[in-house]
Amino acid sequence: MKAMNYESTKWSRDAIDDVVVDDEALAKKRRRRRIIIAVIALLAVAVIAVMMLGGRGEKAAAPQADQGQQLPAVTVAAPGRTQVDRIITATGSLAARRDMPVGVPGSGGQVVRVLVEPGQWVGAGQVLAVIDRSVQAQTAAQLAAQIEVARADLQLAQNNLDRAQSLVGRGFISRADLDQKRSTRDAAAARVRVAQAQLAATRAQIGQLDVRAPTAGLVLTRSVEAGQVVGPGSGALFRIAAGGEMELMAMLAQDDLAQINVGTIAQVTPVGSPQSYQGAVWQVAPVVDPQTRQGAARILVPYNRELRPGGFAQAQIHAGTTTAPMLPESAIQADDHGNFVYIVDDHNTVVRRPVTIGEVTDHGVSVVQGLTGNERVVLMAGAFLNPGQKVRPELARPTR
Repeated sequence: MKAMNYESTKWSRDAIDDVVVDDEALAKKRRRRRIIIAVIALLAVAVIAVMMLGGRGEKAAAPQADQGQQLPAVTVAAPGRTQVDRIITATGSLAARRDMPVGVPGSGGQVVRVLVEPGQWVGAGQVLAVIDRSVQAQTAAQLAAQIEVARADLQLAQNNLDRAQSLVGRGFISRADLDQKRSTRDAAAARVRVAQAQLAATRAQIGQLDVRAPTAGLVLTRSVEAGQVVGPGSGALFRIAAGGEMELMAMLAQDDLAQINVGTIAQVTPVGSPQSYQGAVWQVAPVVDPQTRQGAARILVPYNRELRPGGFAQAQIHAGTTTAPMLPESAIQADDHGNFVYIVDDHNTVVRRPVTIGEVTDHGVSVVQGLTGNERVVLMAGAFLNPGQKVRPELARPTR
């Protein structure tokens, strides 16, 4: 064991003595190691700096993005100006334009027959009812007989006058007798004319026992039955709408009344009916009620079975056109101070704008005062906004 250790120690010492140490190479290695370590350290510092700067940028941009996302988005549009029909809406009752009462034109009597019913169309002169004429017929027959008697007397007087004229030249008859016969002849002729006039009068009275329509039109009411005794004091037996023409008497405010003229077109819609009928204003009241400040506009409507007098109807009168911005109803707000809209200014700030609305149509509401049409008007969600609030406006898509 001791010999082995000795040899081993001797070999190691000899090996160490054979190694030559180069200081310059060692210095280069150390310098290279330091450079590599320095480069790695610089790269690490650069990476850390970039990460820190990037994090700060993201943190700085995040609040701005969050702030942009927190602004409420509202839909806006510049409405421009549109040509709008000015429509005046009014209500009233339907009636016949010419409501003609028909009564007994003569002395009257007992009604024998009634020939028409309400709702029927009649012609001018058509018989509506017949009154008993038995007494008048007998009177007419008596007068006709008297005419024959008077004509016979006239013929006899004429013959006597002719004979007298042939004898007067011979001296058999005096001139005085001739004049007497001529007077007798003339009186007989006069009695014939009187009897004829009496018969004509009686026949006229008989003709008045036929209740006739004074003009063509629609029978509205019937107030007589067969067997009823009627006379001049019985009132109207029938009411006829002349020509079947109807009218709507619409009461309009003073300013609306000034916008219409005779001939202005109107649409009349009876209550409960989906059908509208075109008419025209045929009369505008020359005076205005001092209490209500309203006047009547009478709208003529041609005959139609659906138009019934006494019914209620609505009229839309076309009183010309105007140019104004048109907005949807959702854009119009209202409170105790009146109607208004919200607009978005150049700084995306909500501004309240008072407006005066005009016509309300299926396409929207016209604004007659308060807007030029170039503003960015909030179309929806106006009830959730406040003046001075910042918003993110989004232009509405055009409708096709």
